[in-house]
Amino acid sequence: MCGRYDLTANAEQIVEHFMLQRAPKYERSYNIAPGRKILTIVQRDDGTRKGANLHWGLVPSWAKDIKIGWHLINARMETVREKPSFRAAFARRRCLIPATGFYEWQKRDAGKQAFHIHRQDGQLFAFAGLWEHWDQGGETLYSCTVITTDAAGLMQPIHERMPVILPPENYQNWLDKAAEPDAAFALLANNAYEDMKATPVSDWVNKPGNDGERCVEEVAVG
Repeated sequence: MCGRYDLTANAEQIVEHFMLQRAPKYERSYNIAPGRKILTIVQRDDGTRKGANLHWGLVPSWAKDIKIGWHLINARMETVREKPSFRAAFARRRCLIPATGFYEWQKRDAGKQAFHIHRQDGQLFAFAGLWEHWDQGGETLYSCTVITTDAAGLMQPIHERMPVILPPENYQNWLDKAAEPDAAFALLANNAYEDMKATPVSDWVNKPGNDGERCVEEVAVG
């Protein structure tokens, strides 16, 4: 799964990487956890892109209780087209979730070891995501989820799942509301992990309330 990540790039970098018309408002953080509002990139009706801050933990439009979002922080690639919670969003409400890294915990005999997975050049990348609009009883919520797939490459020794990272050349087709679901699904197979690196970090990052560069400082492991 993907339950923690970081976004430390500045607004200028976000605008340039995602070709936005204006700088988005968002909170930079080394330790972003579910339940927070996070920066996403969505497509307007005119085809241009904008930044939108959405609740991490997707709440389907038909949900009776928004607490369901705590169970839907991730969407499995294998079932995302058919599962009722994600089917409608996958067809027309796809998004990008900017990141500079994410965390995953490897199970060991002595406990769990946290790893920070990031590009070797430290640059931005984007998770494939979905967003949804929930409106009931006068309450409105815009929420999102991160799509995951089976672990491969450097992620296999760490965890059985990993977030789908889209290469920039696939951003437009992924965001395109007119794209057929099958065409959009095919984009998820092209996972951009070639330039990624996994760095062991301390258990400081385990607590969602902890933030700052200490979260990504490399530590020695036995």
